[in-house]
Amino acid sequence: MSIAENIAQIRERIAAAAREAGRDPSEIILVGASKMNDAAACREAIAAGIDVLGENRVQEMTQKLSEHAYDGAPLHFIGHLQRNKVKQVVGHVDLIQSVGSMELLDEIEKVAAARDLVQDILLEVNVGEEAAKSGFAPDAVFAAAEAARSRAHIRVRGLMTIPPADADRDANMRYFDKVRALYVDINTKLFHNELKYLSMGMSGDYEDAIRAGATMVRVGTAIFGARQYHI
Repeated sequence: MSIAENIAQIRERIAAAAREAGRDPSEIILVGASKMNDAAACREAIAAGIDVLGENRVQEMTQKLSEHAYDGAPLHFIGHLQRNKVKQVVGHVDLIQSVGSMELLDEIEKVAAARDLVQDILLEVNVGEEAAKSGFAPDAVFAAAEAARSRAHIRVRGLMTIPPADADRDANMRYFDKVRALYVDINTKLFHNELKYLSMGMSGDYEDAIRAGATMVRVGTAIFGARQYHI
């Protein structure tokens, strides 16, 4: 199937999951995770009406920006961001979804201030508290949101999470529900219910994430096909 056909099929499944949860399908933002797909594939996804494109790797993103791969769609950075690469991302993307440490918050604030802009971010929740994964522990997210809110050149737009890869479906749903509860709490108590994005769910579990309250899903292989990691 073509990228356009894949997107159409995913839209149908998003709509069904949303309706099952009593939600409006138009609330759900589809992010095409375009890692290891070329500029032509990005353009094809944009032509097919993808809401957002998301990149995981700074070097790849920079290359494709130079090729105008994302013209016509918002661009999000969705992968692990190292502090020494923040300058290549701040101001070049509409949203950084993967802010998972105070040190990264500080660096984004520093670079955004130097460029006299406000960078939109999501706080990443390490919901499984995995040692090898970045992100704030669930019990640290509220304090991180307070700290981010105090920075003049950062705007928190919501939360993002990736459950442990080995979690079964029931555990996944518990993780999604936990982050949804954190989102509601932080939104109510700190942001006057102005947060917009709860980014949860990928190719294998985006329907369950929508049932749990996700407003944004990140889908890669189901749109673009299996990635060729030897490239």
